[in-house]
Amino acid sequence: MGRVPQYQCCLSLLFLLLIGGEIVGQSTPTIREIHFEGLKKTKASYLASFLKTAIGQPADSALIAGDRQTLLNLEPIADVKFRLDSAQENTMVLLFDITEALTLFPIVNFGGVRGNFWYQLGFTDANWGGKGIKITTFYQNNDGRDNFSFHYRNAHLSGSLWGASFSAVRWASIEPLFFREETVFYDYSNSSIGATLIKHFLNRQYIETGLTYFVEDYNKNSRHDGAATPGPEQERLPKFLHKFVHRIDRINYLGLYRSGYDNLLNFQTVFNLEDQSLFYILLNETRYFQRIGSRGNFASRLRIGLSTNNDSPFAPFVLDSYINIRGSGNRIDRGTAALILNLEYRHTLFDWQKIDSQVIAFSDTGTWRSPGGRLQELIAFEDIRHFVGVGLRLGYKRAYNAILRLDYGVDIYDLEQRGFVLGVGQYF
Repeated sequence: MGRVPQYQCCLSLLFLLLIGGEIVGQSTPTIREIHFEGLKKTKASYLASFLKTAIGQPADSALIAGDRQTLLNLEPIADVKFRLDSAQENTMVLLFDITEALTLFPIVNFGGVRGNFWYQLGFTDANWGGKGIKITTFYQNNDGRDNFSFHYRNAHLSGSLWGASFSAVRWASIEPLFFREETVFYDYSNSSIGATLIKHFLNRQYIETGLTYFVEDYNKNSRHDGAATPGPEQERLPKFLHKFVHRIDRINYLGLYRSGYDNLLNFQTVFNLEDQSLFYILLNETRYFQRIGSRGNFASRLRIGLSTNNDSPFAPFVLDSYINIRGSGNRIDRGTAALILNLEYRHTLFDWQKIDSQVIAFSDTGTWRSPGGRLQELIAFEDIRHFVGVGLRLGYKRAYNAILRLDYGVDIYDLEQRGFVLGVGQYF
């Protein structure tokens, strides 16, 4: 037989490749339908907006597993299972079996550190209308003073990548202001109203920007009546605040456990209407979580804050058991820069169907720049506060963030400085 011309071999090979590709393509089933089972409140259209798997695409098990984790990361969702059922003409039906979390429940919270016991009464819903809308409103008694708060946040308007929020808040407390001569206590209140616009991106990050109008009132506390103390008797400061927030979220949730990291950058500009001055605040917070074995979870948080360095007692960053250093007390120091590192090891005691519990060991370290001071103070050994301690968590798994928290911290440099911190939710 004669040799087959080279160009005919090339054409035959191309033909076989095309036919083979078509056969292979036909052998991979495609997604015909996507259904959600077990929904009681959540809208299927809301959940579908987060999926990467789409009707008409090949059934990709890795992509579907990623969609399951995405749904697990949503606050209204407690658990997700999925299965693929065969349909006609080489197609599959994708079924997600959803267990919803309790998202509408009353707020009955309380906590305390030395010098301040507080409680909250209200309600919150992280899935208003079944579309992931968050509404929270409560009354809080703090330092014996009345506080009110209302927050509305729709992160995905009509299932889109755009969102919006609105808030109206009155915060009142007794604030210590640190003058050179002595510490003076003020009855402080902050009444505000604000709104933001949110833009999400497909790689689990978003930006948020908005404007808040607020009025701060300072009145010298009655404990100073008849005494000569530094500082004004009263001060009223109307201000505008513009904020820009960027968050990237790579944290995956699986019941008690978390893995991955996130980073939140918050930049604020405050304009004082009284003296026409500008004040800047920059705060960056990074969290990292790592599973350790079947019951352990390492958790860390690094907070870096920097503001305009005015030599003023009204510094924005505080040393406080609620926020950064457990056991330190109630707003015992202020600064215009802050560096805080929180470390935790969380170990599961039990993980039952509805409740779970963890014991933790923690280390909280922080340092502050005094108003008008130098950045070198952040690395000065004598300015470092380091508390270590243990804690207990008791959680109700069917409700989002329904965790009762108790921590006990001790200053390793001064064992007389110690205290309990009681609160709701993980510390970070």
